[in-house]
Amino acid sequence: MEEIRKLRRRIDELDENILRLLGERSEICRSIGLLKKKNDMPITDPYRENQIYRNVRDKASAFGLDASHVEAIYRQIVNMCSLIQGPKETSE
Repeated sequence: MEEIRKLRRRIDELDENILRLLGERSEICRSIGLLKKKNDMPITDPYRENQIYRNVRDKASAFGLDASHVEAIYRQIVNMCSLIQGPKETSE
């Protein structure tokens, strides 16, 4: 049982690091959103989003991860960061 407790503590440490990095990513996205607004640019950038998804899919196996699962997680991260940048445009 001590082994499990040690491993779980390590997971807790990793989770904290993941949250710290998500916070840092969010701050950068907030800055990008301000620049996009200043330059009258749309919040969403499908080309850039697809680059991110391709990149994480390509790198997933190097970390022993399933590419489709990693992409699903990143789709949520990108969505969260798009919301941080500002409201999405609506086409009327």
